[in-house]
Amino acid sequence: MTDEETEKNYRSGLPGPLGVIDTLISKLEAVLLAMGVLLMAVNTIANVIARFVFGDSIFFSGEINRILIIMITFAGIGYAARHGRHIRMSAIYDALPVGGRRALMIVIALFTSLVMFFLLYYSVVYILEQRASGRVLPALGFEIWWIYVWAPLGFLITGIQYLLTAIKNMTSRDVYLSTGVLDGYKDTETEV
Repeated sequence: MTDEETEKNYRSGLPGPLGVIDTLISKLEAVLLAMGVLLMAVNTIANVIARFVFGDSIFFSGEINRILIIMITFAGIGYAARHGRHIRMSAIYDALPVGGRRALMIVIALFTSLVMFFLLYYSVVYILEQRASGRVLPALGFEIWWIYVWAPLGFLITGIQYLLTAIKNMTSRDVYLSTGVLDGYKDTETEV
């Protein structure tokens, strides 16, 4: 199954309302990432065409791409957490028995969730400072703090995802990297 099929058919491994929240967040992430990448591609292509065909760039293209990069980055951290694609340093973790790995994964997920909520708080403080400064984007003309709204949203989604991962590991006999990704390694190499 491809990544696209996995995302389209995503069903949370959590029971009841937690599963509904997890699935809704998954759909929101998918829409944000798909729209962001498509809009960035269209904007970049249009700017290249304008530059080479008409001899003049679209004056606000850079600002649009800046906004989209911020959105994709912060929507992407939740996506990476949901699909267990975050960086792992797992030498000690891999040496532990299943119970030890599950306990360590609960600690890691809870700690990471707390860090995400901590960053959520500071990103909101930063946005409020930007809002008070009254700075505006030169080409688009709207206040700059609007483009950073994606940061707290991304930290919130990621913090919730890690919290749900901890809950999943507390209620399961297996070890999960996220609510839907079982711990383990896929053998992706094939012999020729």
